[in-house]
Amino acid sequence: MIRVLIVDDSPTSAQLLNELFLAAGDFDVVGCATSGSEALTLCARLQPDIVSMDVLMSDLDGFEVTRQIMASTPVPIVIVSAEADDQLGSLSHRAQAAGALGALRKPRVSTASDLAHHREELLFTFRAMAGVKVVRRRTSAAAPRQVLTHQPPRVVVIGASTGGPQALQSLLEPLPASFPLPILVVQHIANGFTDGFCRWLGLRLALPVQLARSGEMPQPGCIYVAPEDRHMGLGPDRRIQLAHAAPEHGVCPSVSYLFRSTHQLYGGAAIGILLSGMGRDGAAELKTLHDAGACTLVQDADSSVVHGMPGEAVRLQAATRILAPAAMATTLCQLLGQPQRS
Repeated sequence: MIRVLIVDDSPTSAQLLNELFLAAGDFDVVGCATSGSEALTLCARLQPDIVSMDVLMSDLDGFEVTRQIMASTPVPIVIVSAEADDQLGSLSHRAQAAGALGALRKPRVSTASDLAHHREELLFTFRAMAGVKVVRRRTSAAAPRQVLTHQPPRVVVIGASTGGPQALQSLLEPLPASFPLPILVVQHIANGFTDGFCRWLGLRLALPVQLARSGEMPQPGCIYVAPEDRHMGLGPDRRIQLAHAAPEHGVCPSVSYLFRSTHQLYGGAAIGILLSGMGRDGAAELKTLHDAGACTLVQDADSSVVHGMPGEAVRLQAATRILAPAAMATTLCQLLGQPQRS
């Protein structure tokens, strides 16, 4: 059961969310807070797996409550707001800046089909995000940007851990359906949440998202996510290889495994990206790609939930550019002559 705390000062909205979660069968609503101050108290006392956070409340707004929770008793938070569709982009950026994992519009009840659509999106999101490991928000000085150098790329490989889902959304959402390279992703996430994470991400992108299968030939404009408990790499025939092997840096799948196989196959003809995460997974192998002439993009400290993996890459001088995820999307589109999705 996924233990969820609802924060909403509207009794009607709180009741609707409560019913949607309970009807799903795999959620347990452990509490409902009607103010920001009550949310802080209940979050510390109940220690939920995930929080549904309203924005407009009588005392503290949802962004400030999120910042305070992430600084004291960090937990996955999703902003759930009544904002109009055309405001969701701005809302999502503000949510991520505060430390939330993303933002959704509150379910509407105007029609049965409309409610069903929003219920599906809500449940997908909360199932995927409940498995994300979060830590106290912290910042560190960002390293200076370096000159971009690269060979013509054949593939994009991405590694992420804590804070990765929202970073991946910001990075991949602006990419157009015409994006010309395959994208392989290793995201550290709790077992049982990878399928839901893929579906959640796929709802937001122009590019198809799927779990990687061994022996599959990566196709341009497709995103392949490493499954649980197997390393993902690229074999000599350029097909995806999934391996049952010992964890690297304490994790399986490992970013290091993916980056190392990419270097062995393509040398510098790749784009390597390292996003928010704890530890050092992928940093040394990103340096190898960088030194071979690959374009390597590393998430900056200000936009990272935790700057461990990208910070280690910066320390090793493995980055050709140090950027926020949205700026990475712009860079990719510029490199490959692609228009950004608006």
